[in-house]
Amino acid sequence: MQRIVPCLWFDGNGEDALKFYSAIFPNSRVTDTLLWGDVNPAKKGSLLTATFELDGQAFMVLNGGPEYKFTPAISMYVRCETQAEVDHYWDRLLEGGGQPVQCGWLTDRFGVSWQVAPDEIIRMFQDKDPAKAKRAMEAMMKMVKLDIATVKKAFDGA
Repeated sequence: MQRIVPCLWFDGNGEDALKFYSAIFPNSRVTDTLLWGDVNPAKKGSLLTATFELDGQAFMVLNGGPEYKFTPAISMYVRCETQAEVDHYWDRLLEGGGQPVQCGWLTDRFGVSWQVAPDEIIRMFQDKDPAKAKRAMEAMMKMVKLDIATVKKAFDGA
């Protein structure tokens, strides 16, 4: 059991978000749902909450209403091993009106912030040679979607 489960608050479109994310990430499944009942007759039968997994990570969706909005202060971090994975998650998460931001960040059509980053670039930032790490960081800071080959070139001093 995953003890801590992020809960994402939506304004009535949580079920759409759930379907959208589940189509992007492998090993996704809905594990539990709760529908509105008599306590809110206007929404009776519609989704109140759902617990679901994206590639084994548990989340909860809550159709809580318009009171709260997402901010980039909380984001979902997608670890990638290859440029093909970066491209896949980046492109899919932008579908339907998402907005690219900078340095591997984007905001999807529901307003959720995501960081799509390859582990290889993070390892470059942590290199023992501060000049190499600095060049990699400077190259990344100029990017919107992260490109491993371009950062590697800067890291290597090429």
